[in-house]
Amino acid sequence: MNNTPELLSPAGDLDKMRFGIAYGADAVYMAGTRFGMRAAATNFDDNALREGIAYAHAHGVKCYITVNIMPSNRDLPALPAYLELLQDAGADALIIADVGVLRMARRYAPRVPVHISTQTSILNHEAANYWADEGAERIVLARELSLEEIAEIRAKTPKELEIEAFVHGAMCISYSGRCLISQYMTGRDANHGACAQPCRWNYSLMEEKRPGQFFPVEEDGRGTYLYNSKDMCMIEHVPELIEAGITSFKIEGRNKTAYYAACVTGAYRAAIDTYKKDPGNFVLPQFCRDEVNKVSHREYYTGFYFGNQENGQHYGDSQYIREYEVVGMPVECDDSGKAVFALKNRFFDGEELELIQPGQAPYVFCAENVTDDEGTKRELFNVPQMRVHFAFPFKVSEWAILRKVKERPE
Repeated sequence: MNNTPELLSPAGDLDKMRFGIAYGADAVYMAGTRFGMRAAATNFDDNALREGIAYAHAHGVKCYITVNIMPSNRDLPALPAYLELLQDAGADALIIADVGVLRMARRYAPRVPVHISTQTSILNHEAANYWADEGAERIVLARELSLEEIAEIRAKTPKELEIEAFVHGAMCISYSGRCLISQYMTGRDANHGACAQPCRWNYSLMEEKRPGQFFPVEEDGRGTYLYNSKDMCMIEHVPELIEAGITSFKIEGRNKTAYYAACVTGAYRAAIDTYKKDPGNFVLPQFCRDEVNKVSHREYYTGFYFGNQENGQHYGDSQYIREYEVVGMPVECDDSGKAVFALKNRFFDGEELELIQPGQAPYVFCAENVTDDEGTKRELFNVPQMRVHFAFPFKVSEWAILRKVKERPE
């Protein structure tokens, strides 16, 4: 068995895709402006799809396109032309959930491999073998499976059938993403990619004879979050994931930022590469653990991979953990160490910052001798998008990002 899993990064738009690739993705998954399960993401119009696929291929990276909504009759007329476009653009696979879409894909994009979406809730080897018999190259497993169950699926399916599984990111409280609550409460259909995430909302109790009078069911001082889930993080468990037979590690997060794509992809890239060097003596580099904690996230847990756990899935409040913030995104860098960043959050002269770059641990430094475009030093840099000039004692990557510890409210 190949012990080098594919690292699959989320691409909500071209910018996020490029950062994911720069920080080590082997493949990216993305959607057009139609038929994908993340309608809130910027996504890719037809021209951007072609541009994104071409960019990825130029960097040796595969592009998988999500066509995984649960379509109604009204959605079908536009599908043939879209599927033909994806084949013509060079998509490496279509991620499909609906059998009708699969049937149409065979007709209108017959040269494009098919991956079966997690929306189909594949939980057993018979389901996996069904999709293999239907010509699927890959299955994306339901997130309710344990490593033991995945290993059994691997053992009882064809070796050429690839197994993809989520290893990091937000979890649904519902059954592998299939949910009707959003449509019922807001009219926004989760199965068409427009989920309003009502599982993250605060709920109260109302007694039928007292309309409009709300009674809190308290979990904490901010309210009650009955359906809210923690985020998955498997960065500590790369060997176990590989040994279970997972061939593609999928990072959730097409609605997240380019910074998120960079940090999380870079952390898992380093973890996988560390495993490859010495599989029998895997020790996770500390900066990998740090990186996933320096992006905005809910409290982490290991999903269902190790069965029922005491720490559980439920996340009792609406608060994200945001201990770091982005200071600047790259504008231009050169070989001499000069670098210009577009300001995202303010910082003071002399403040401690971190520079992150692909394939490297963060560089921590004191922000001194920093100037604006006019060469003027400032006590405070606080104008959004202003160009800020730094000089480093080494070459700086064009994909470098600046961050710092988030300021605490006074």
